[in-house]
Amino acid sequence: MPTRVSLASKMRARLRTMSRIALLYLASILGGCSATGAPSFDLFGAFFPAWLLCGVIGIAAAGLARVAFVGSGLANALPYQLAVCTAIGVSTAVMVWLVGFGR
Repeated sequence: MPTRVSLASKMRARLRTMSRIALLYLASILGGCSATGAPSFDLFGAFFPAWLLCGVIGIAAAGLARVAFVGSGLANALPYQLAVCTAIGVSTAVMVWLVGFGR
């Protein structure tokens, strides 16, 4: 029967391995920025990141979807309205990003 110490050391070794894998995975994801810099646009003399514009458009689309659901009476029959409106907003923001700034 394994002792408590050997189980603890195996768990620590497994945790170290998993944390190294997670760190390597995150480093590979976050290292994808291009050398040209982040997409931005000039607005009133200041540079704003493009993701900010996409986020605002996504929030507006979610708000419009909510208004449309309430106006059509679909809000009474639609379950998980917050999740649906959030999905519509995120989808719109991603589509604006891909169409406007995708490379």
